[in-house]
Amino acid sequence: MATSAAGQPLIPQPSATVAALRQAISQIAPAALPAFTRELDQAADQSRQGCDLAPLQRFIAQWAAYVHIQRRPDAAADLRRWENAAESGDAAQARQAASEIGRILDEAHAAIGLPAR
Repeated sequence: MATSAAGQPLIPQPSATVAALRQAISQIAPAALPAFTRELDQAADQSRQGCDLAPLQRFIAQWAAYVHIQRRPDAAADLRRWENAAESGDAAQARQAASEIGRILDEAHAAIGLPAR
């Protein structure tokens, strides 16, 4: 993963296109590329089968939010920490983690111009 000055994004937020998101992921989270490709294939298949662009639109929104978070190391670390806390087995901690994960995702959606989940 590329590095940045403290608190600064690793890269600018890319446009919400498959090509731009793929390029961004290859720079900041290359291990996620297989999931990106697999989910893109699934969304494209669903869109073709249903003659509906909604699966592709959801795919773009999900990965644009992912990139928004991953390009900011502090936000990515917070998300990982809360995801780990959610799996702790403690119900109170899991509820708090779910709330914090939701907050991080809502902030990402708002930052890239998407409605809250």
